[in-house]
Amino acid sequence: MTTELPEVGAATGAASLAWLLFVLPALGAFILFVAGRRADRWGHRLGVATVVASFALGLAIFFQTLGLDAAQRTRELSLYDWIPAGALNVDFGLRLDPLSLTFVLLITGVGSLIHIYSVGYMSHDPGRRRFFAQLNLFVAAMLILVLGNNFVMLYLGWEGVGLASYLLIGFYQDRPSAATAAKKAFLMNRVGDVGLAIAIFLLWTDLGTLQYTEVFARIGELDGGTIVAITVLLLLGACGKSGQFPLQAWLPDAMEGPTPVSALIHAATMVTAGVYLIARCSPIYNLTETGRLIVALIGVITLMIGAIIGCAYDDIKKVLAYSTVSQIGYMILAVGLGPAGYALGIFHLLTHGFFKAGLFLGAGSVMHAMHDEVDMRRYGGLAKYMPVTFVTFGLGYLALIGFPFLSGFYSKDAIIESAFTQPGWQGWVFGGCAALAAGLTAFYMTRLVLMTFFGEKRWQDLKTADGSDYHPHESPASMTIPMIVLALGSVFAGFLLYSGDRLITWLSPTLGELQELPDGALPHAVVPWLVVGLSALGALIAYLTLGRHRVPVQRPERVALPVRAARADLYANAINETLLARPGTWLSRALVYVDNRGVDGLVNGTAALLGGSSGRLRRMQTGFVRSYAMSMLGGSVLVVAALLAVRFA
Repeated sequence: MTTELPEVGAATGAASLAWLLFVLPALGAFILFVAGRRADRWGHRLGVATVVASFALGLAIFFQTLGLDAAQRTRELSLYDWIPAGALNVDFGLRLDPLSLTFVLLITGVGSLIHIYSVGYMSHDPGRRRFFAQLNLFVAAMLILVLGNNFVMLYLGWEGVGLASYLLIGFYQDRPSAATAAKKAFLMNRVGDVGLAIAIFLLWTDLGTLQYTEVFARIGELDGGTIVAITVLLLLGACGKSGQFPLQAWLPDAMEGPTPVSALIHAATMVTAGVYLIARCSPIYNLTETGRLIVALIGVITLMIGAIIGCAYDDIKKVLAYSTVSQIGYMILAVGLGPAGYALGIFHLLTHGFFKAGLFLGAGSVMHAMHDEVDMRRYGGLAKYMPVTFVTFGLGYLALIGFPFLSGFYSKDAIIESAFTQPGWQGWVFGGCAALAAGLTAFYMTRLVLMTFFGEKRWQDLKTADGSDYHPHESPASMTIPMIVLALGSVFAGFLLYSGDRLITWLSPTLGELQELPDGALPHAVVPWLVVGLSALGALIAYLTLGRHRVPVQRPERVALPVRAARADLYANAINETLLARPGTWLSRALVYVDNRGVDGLVNGTAALLGGSSGRLRRMQTGFVRSYAMSMLGGSVLVVAALLAVRFA
């Protein structure tokens, strides 16, 4: 099955200024990097202004596009010939269609709120100006990624996001743990980037073009095996950026960066890049059922991994990080379902951007009040002292667990319903795992809320790292206002996008019409009740195990094996170390040995042989005439002997 490709028109009006979407934050980053300490007083204002301006321009382009017919909503803006190299001609151009504009609004809208929040959160940090420069760089790279009209533009933004995330995760350069986490994220993303690069090479080799319009129109010319290979390699790139199995281990460690970084990376931008990539390449995935099946399997495995590990951690940011791993797994599962799920994956991506960003900012507010303490065992009873944070965080929590009629209820349930409609064993496995993960999500998120905002005050008799007492308090308005806006999105965004099929209709020119599927493993009417029931059961179990018992301040030394395994990230780091890191180290050492002893040994040995031989031959040059005469006589005798031997042979 193929998606009918829309006609591409030229950008006019506000759309002709679309290049400013990424130029504004890029310019802000450049100024803040170059100005140095002179920008410390006003750098944060410039950082906020550039992203807010991009959001305003994005809104103008969106409303202009909304007024066009569906067939005219795909337009391109060519800026200049970027790489004219023989047969390879890469255009530096932008593609403005419903999919890219959806991401533009998400990136700049949520990004603006995170920038505003960061003004208060980073107010006492001496590196605030550098932080805003890196945030601007991140947003600019992400916008290039989603706006490019070809795979090389996508790859430029892809690598730019990787660089910016490395800088932001390792922002606290004096912490070895932050430096290690940044390096880990960078290297694991490079593994996925290799897959994306090879997929691009294959497209160029077989089709001779990298423009989206031409690639998607001609992809049917390739044989089935090549298409499967391309889809798997694209998925590898998505796994790296979106923290999917087996490249998910870097994402929780990214919590070493400041909390606004966690919100930016884990909610609205970097981790959604993989979902965007697969959705953008839907015309390719539509041609291979095998490729879609592999995508769906990776999504199911990841959503289960994230849900299981999230149940065991006491670090508030780590719990939310693994929640992100799980929720991105839902999105990958959705786009792996093909035409039945592309729009649903984007739907959940948008609602997730609201409630997960709000949850991370709420966690940052709690940390701000608790002197950067992240251990939930040292919280308790904070609802009374932080009412705004509690309410906004609570609404995000309810949206995440799929409370009826909040955002997550509409988007996540739609994915689970679609998963149950898959044929044969796929319906039971995909739908069953997705529903089970919903129950686990309710458990670990209820556990988080109970340990943080309810129960006794476990911080009263504790001291901070500098020896002072804890004095929890509400965050300033610059932090609470973005949290309130995101909380409103957590409540209403799902209904607004769902009612009247607004989002599905909007995305249909790019992703195709959403297919209505018959009942599968379970009837459609049963699935919502099942998911709500499992979520209620998970929340109830969390209440019975935590809400009615005292939470010890210190973690118990002895815990059950499943809990130990979950706290060890299901041994993902150990597996990567055993299967990849150590063999890679051993291979590097072996190659160094071969290079030193083999290649260098051969070269150096040859040089030594020639040098020694020439030295010995040089000794024969004595400078005495009688020696030369004797040499000439000896040579003559040898020549005569050789001639006689030939003559009488």
